[in-house]
Amino acid sequence: MKLNEIRDNKGAHYRAKRVGRGIGSGKGKTSARGGKGQTARTGVALNGFEGGQTPLHRRLPKRGFRRTAFQSDYKIVNLGRLQEALEAGKLKADQPVDGAALVAAGVLRRAGDGIRLLAKGELKVPLTLEVAGASKAAVAAVEKLGGKVVVKAPAKAQPAKETPAKA
Repeated sequence: MKLNEIRDNKGAHYRAKRVGRGIGSGKGKTSARGGKGQTARTGVALNGFEGGQTPLHRRLPKRGFRRTAFQSDYKIVNLGRLQEALEAGKLKADQPVDGAALVAAGVLRRAGDGIRLLAKGELKVPLTLEVAGASKAAVAAVEKLGGKVVVKAPAKAQPAKETPAKA
């Protein structure tokens, strides 16, 4: 096979239907948009619009509380993923592994508010891990090899200093 013989599979590219090209095309005149009005124009966003009537999402009372704005964003790392990074040479077993090291190695995109270690997969090398949290099984697996898991409280979770009340 040569470069000039490479072709797409049959049917890989479907030519787009050209609208507004005459009555014989089946998509002429209104271009399959119906009659006149708002929806016949471009830039229409009618999600939840009820013709001027107050929409349902505004008629119903707002209830409850969502904690997502205040929730800690822990990134999950499994033991098997650490082993893959060690075998690929992205992590070094003799240095402590923390969020910054995992981001630099490409295991994680961001460190978030801390790393949570889980026991999925198998670790074969003793490591010193600095994490915000870890499952009991993950700690047991690391310590069985002679490694160490240091659980550090994330910076966000530390309580604020109390100011004395003014008399």
